[in-house]
Amino acid sequence: MAIDWAKTPLIPVVAQDCANKEVLMLAYADEKALELTLQSGYAHYFSRSRQRIWKKGEESGNFQRVKEVLIDCDEDALLYLVDQTGAACHTGHRSCFFTEVQSKAEIQSAITDPSLLYNVADRLFHVISERKKFDPTSSYVASLFSKGENAILKKVIEEAGEFALAIKDAKEEQIVYEAADLLFHALIALASKNLPPDRVRAELARREGISGITEKAQRKS
Repeated sequence: MAIDWAKTPLIPVVAQDCANKEVLMLAYADEKALELTLQSGYAHYFSRSRQRIWKKGEESGNFQRVKEVLIDCDEDALLYLVDQTGAACHTGHRSCFFTEVQSKAEIQSAITDPSLLYNVADRLFHVISERKKFDPTSSYVASLFSKGENAILKKVIEEAGEFALAIKDAKEEQIVYEAADLLFHALIALASKNLPPDRVRAELARREGISGITEKAQRKS
């Protein structure tokens, strides 16, 4: 195998069930992700949205035990033959390929409740991302996206102001309500830039144990 990582730092990876040959998902891998896959025997990928390597199942527990790794004739795509635990898709479906293009009908039922696999911020981000494409007359999120970035940011500012006023004068229930509104609109703004909440969590994790004064000084340097 001679993948030209300098030419193609990310290559597509198809995950296929080793037993029944069902195509489960398509993801990407960089050199390190492939190395971790081969070393550990579990599928690792590189997330383009999160900008980091992730082990399949690290949040959901739906791991992929890799039985064999194959490369295509051009040496720029990989096939993982895997033993899949549970659902491969974040929606709770066995495979990510469950919607018929023309009819938009689901040809496969979910096997797991996605609320049991991912936290509410991740689930909400996925819903927001999907609703970008909806009819603006039927979806609040789609209506914001249809109005453009300024409308999205105006709502973030508006909700931040309402949250601040609630902290100052309102009861606990109203504070929580306004905080939820602010976080919801912040997720919409993140989705407008295709930045998942995982990126924010990673940044908070990076700052853990660092004083606010030190961290701020580092950003200026």
